[in-house]
Amino acid sequence: MNGWTGTIVRLRAIEAEDWHQFHNNDQDTVSARASDAIHFPRSEMGTRHWTEETAAKVSTGDSTMLAIEKRDGELVGCISAHSCDSRNGTFKYGVAIFRDHWRKGYAFEAVQLLLRYFFHELRYEKAVASVYGFNESSIRMQERLGFILEGRLRSMIFTNGSRHDELVFGLLRSEFDANLSTPNE
Repeated sequence: MNGWTGTIVRLRAIEAEDWHQFHNNDQDTVSARASDAIHFPRSEMGTRHWTEETAAKVSTGDSTMLAIEKRDGELVGCISAHSCDSRNGTFKYGVAIFRDHWRKGYAFEAVQLLLRYFFHELRYEKAVASVYGFNESSIRMQERLGFILEGRLRSMIFTNGSRHDELVFGLLRSEFDANLSTPNE
């Protein structure tokens, strides 16, 4: 059994050959806005360079960026752990799914795999996720994963002509473990 493989997705290192899927995703304004921000266009060479650099990057600490692929090997997005503080046992994560694959459960399972690793292998105590106030799907996913809304940073994001709040969610290891023993709807 592989701890990086779930029922529908597998987490793996980003490979240089993944550049084309990431480049296509970079062209999707809706996806970019939901995940981060709309950036200036990047050339194919720029995307190739990013994936080559990411694939060759040696891990420092517990921060990581991993590809999310379906069990059949199709790349559907990526997930990252960052701001890892092993002394205090806290980390943040972010997940981005290519829009053609939204609402199929890939992000949910990928996050569960990442949380299980950080809580059960690395002994972290708390995960934090920031979500833009307009991203209803991500808010629902955090709640379904057992995250608790801990704060609202008012008017933090400007996109598509409007200001939005940033919501901060937190999940303790004990809450994650309790959620594992109860079925998710």
